[in-house]
Amino acid sequence: MRTTDKQPRTSPLVPDAVAREIARHDWDSIECGCGRPAGHLGHLPDTLWDAAEGHPAAFRALEGHAFQAGVLRAPAPAVCGVLMAVWAAGPPRQATREGLLWALLRLLGAEDDGSSHEAGLYGQCAAHIRACAPGLRDAATRCPGSESAAYAEGILSLLDLGV
Repeated sequence: MRTTDKQPRTSPLVPDAVAREIARHDWDSIECGCGRPAGHLGHLPDTLWDAAEGHPAAFRALEGHAFQAGVLRAPAPAVCGVLMAVWAAGPPRQATREGLLWALLRLLGAEDDGSSHEAGLYGQCAAHIRACAPGLRDAATRCPGSESAAYAEGILSLLDLGV
């Protein structure tokens, strides 16, 4: 259900923990990779809500916003936090899982922005993803040779966590 900007969006398809993760960020104060405030990622139209509801194309739509031309952009850590909340909420269906793992691999495969704040964009993304390493290992070993397993193996490899 879409609501006005004053009321938070809700969906029976989005677990409360994911909705809280989306709501905890001040998206309008983050400059998006596309040059606008990142509010369009967490509000209406909202790519992250679409991803949280399981729309596989929403993960690919993060290109140019959280990462662009192989470089992380300012919304990357917040986006990564939402993606990991989706992952932690339970095993998504196959197409959603593959889209989500693809996006995580793209985040980890991108260059840091070179900023000196906090842990840098890459370090913040890596910390979110490391927190769910056991689930990623499970995805890597559950269906060997699958697209999901390949993405999960790539993520674990980039984090030097092995399978």
